[in-house]
Amino acid sequence: MALKLHSLHVTPVAPATISPRRFVPGTISRPEYVDKPAPTPFTGSEVKDAETIDKMRVAGRLAAQARELVGSHVEPGITTDHLDRIGHEFLCDHGAYPSTLGYRGFPKSLCSSVNEVICHGIPDSRRVEDGDIVNIDITAFLDGVHGDTNATFLAGHVDEESRLLVQRTREALDRGINAVRPGRRINVIGRVIESYAKRHGYGVVRDFTGHGIGSSFHSGLIIPHYDEPAYDDVMDVGMTFTIEPMLNLGSPDWEMWDDGWTVVTRDRRRSAQFEHTLVVTATGAEVLTHP
Repeated sequence: MALKLHSLHVTPVAPATISPRRFVPGTISRPEYVDKPAPTPFTGSEVKDAETIDKMRVAGRLAAQARELVGSHVEPGITTDHLDRIGHEFLCDHGAYPSTLGYRGFPKSLCSSVNEVICHGIPDSRRVEDGDIVNIDITAFLDGVHGDTNATFLAGHVDEESRLLVQRTREALDRGINAVRPGRRINVIGRVIESYAKRHGYGVVRDFTGHGIGSSFHSGLIIPHYDEPAYDDVMDVGMTFTIEPMLNLGSPDWEMWDDGWTVVTRDRRRSAQFEHTLVVTATGAEVLTHP
């Protein structure tokens, strides 16, 4: 007889010590925004040419490899700062800049969002505990373009409710990607994701969305994960953007820590997220962030 796991008591996530900024070799090209208050506003096209898409395939594949490498080290006892070091060194060893490092002052090379942290968690000295779920969000800047991706990983013996949340959030992303077609409106993506999430009673985070991407880390294009008619841009072949649903066990409401980055669920129930960068093709979407 199988043992059914029930919710485990886990210590609430709290701020811990952030280590000094990691070194990036001078031979690695930096995005223009590094250590500036904000990036230069994007003025180009959301539709990319073939050369740019080819570069994004390379950057996206590298980011996905970094995501999986870091994820393979998610286990009880490791610090999120050590996970950051693994991702940082992998990207630098392959000639890529970690896009988050120095973006609007973010101090680390990836985001590590644990349990009730929805997104933008800063890696620090906190140790991963048995039963945690840990999102790793990492972006590679290589040859002038970004590849952005994230996934939620399980640490040790994770309770069934959390395991299903993670599994279904991955499914929500897949459903959103499958809804991509040239000629359709952007808002169909969120409609599909929200419909699936509601079937399971999950809260869909509204205030943090997918985005256009390419030479710019975040362009002006917004990809909501809920049904919002106002976001009615038409998907065109060659358009590149991320889809990255954040689903909560409880309410979609959130709060932010004093660090100005870490976003947590207001009710402190758990949240999961998955993200891919993709390009719209003649028949649907090509995911650019597979290893």
